[in-house]
Amino acid sequence: MPPRKKKTTEPPAMKKVLWASADKLRGSLDAAEYKHFVLGLVFLKYVSAAMAEKRAQLEAELREEGGWSEADLLATLEERREYTGSGIFYVPPTARWESVLERAKGTVEGQSIGEAIDAAMRAIEKFNPSLNRTLPKIYDSGRVDGERLAGLVKLLDRLVFQEQLGEDGKRRGARDIMGEVYEYFLAEFALKEGRKGGEYFTPESVVKLLVEVLEPKQGERVYDPACGSGGMFVQAEKFIETHGGNPLNVSVYGQELNQTTWQLAHMNLAIHGVEAKLGDEPADTFRNDQHPELKADVVMANPPFNISDWGGELLGMDKRWVYGTPPVGNANYAWLQHMISKLAPGGRAGVVLANGSMSSKQSGEGDIRRAMVEDDLVACMIALPGQLFRSTQIPACLWFLAEGKGRHSGWAPGRKGEVLFIDAREFGEMENRTLRVLREKEEIVERIGDTVRAWRGVEGHGPYEDVPGFCVSASLDVIAGHDFVLTPGRYVGAAEQEVDPDAEPVEEKIARLTALLREQFAESERLAKVVDEQLGRVSA
Repeated sequence: MPPRKKKTTEPPAMKKVLWASADKLRGSLDAAEYKHFVLGLVFLKYVSAAMAEKRAQLEAELREEGGWSEADLLATLEERREYTGSGIFYVPPTARWESVLERAKGTVEGQSIGEAIDAAMRAIEKFNPSLNRTLPKIYDSGRVDGERLAGLVKLLDRLVFQEQLGEDGKRRGARDIMGEVYEYFLAEFALKEGRKGGEYFTPESVVKLLVEVLEPKQGERVYDPACGSGGMFVQAEKFIETHGGNPLNVSVYGQELNQTTWQLAHMNLAIHGVEAKLGDEPADTFRNDQHPELKADVVMANPPFNISDWGGELLGMDKRWVYGTPPVGNANYAWLQHMISKLAPGGRAGVVLANGSMSSKQSGEGDIRRAMVEDDLVACMIALPGQLFRSTQIPACLWFLAEGKGRHSGWAPGRKGEVLFIDAREFGEMENRTLRVLREKEEIVERIGDTVRAWRGVEGHGPYEDVPGFCVSASLDVIAGHDFVLTPGRYVGAAEQEVDPDAEPVEEKIARLTALLREQFAESERLAKVVDEQLGRVSA
């Protein structure tokens, strides 16, 4: 009898198990499809584990309290409000992982495994209205046979989301562990899907850089009009918690056009405990704004680069086009102006766009950019290294916009009429032949964040100084001299060459080389005479 496989509790091992689970379906579905089968089951596994963790805690408290009959205690443990009041999803008995697992093992007759999973998803949505229409109900579709589904369920059963002690000494429960695993899996699927994967996944280092510069705080409203799978919100909440704030005290708003990506975002945010308003339905941000009255403190997004079929011809003179009507053939300046329209007084925005957005003059884009700069909305421009994105080889940059820049209440008081340019193109290292990453060990994310904070005048981070080849603060007059092109390389110049303190002084070096050259000339003349003499003897 072969040895029984152990259940996996450590996150690194969990990740390997998860990716092995994806291989179970690789033969029948492509990455774009099978991620929904796998991630839906992972979500089911998580909500069951999170409820079991809370249930065990509640049972221990009730038994310690005493005075409960066994029947009353069991009834209390099944009261929905005991879980939802603590931010835990209630999962009815027939929808719990254990019930699905019994179907997978074939120990229960009746429903097929696909029918059982779909029924579990519907039951979870029924008891948790916030998940309505967000969970995949595709398991009885016939696209994956029952044997493969059963094998997938049994494989995922090896994951154990029990509370444990993290490296930082803090207790890590099911939510913390599962959040890490889910993020890893989204990244791996994006890698497998290539260009298509970029539609819902932004590289973690790019998101961290956006968040590091924007510094969302508790009590603020955070908005992403192209939220993909919700990674921006997750990193924002992590940043707030890391800096001593309460991540639950943040209002999160998002919008996503793709139906399945909208579902991924709901599951991702639910696992991380982020309560987000993602609209009543998947919808086009330009033509069906799900948050028309919203004014946000922080806007951050990675919209699709250079998208041409965004429906600009249907919008005409939209009220958002304050700085000029964006071209029908490119949505870059439509995204920028949409986000500007969402800024609250003193609000700031960070946007990932293609490098061409910094210099293009086609179809009036140069005029729109000039108007934005002259209105003092542009705060900082960062040129990113190439090959950061799995989905495209197009070089990218970060735009940072600030409403009320220069005012005391603004994001960058004292910087009226200035723009900070940062050239980070030479940073990062190649993870493989085609993908570059910004490693934490390089500290480039922190360095850029500290540079921006010093420029903004944040206490404890100054004074700001220009660094040739890296950063410079340019006035609007200087920018006008460059015809309002915002490419950082035009402004930061070349890096200063480091001077070796042990290097030879220039005057001494010139004297030494001159003497050496004279010696070599003399030696050359001597050798020429020797050659002439030898030739004379031969001819004689």
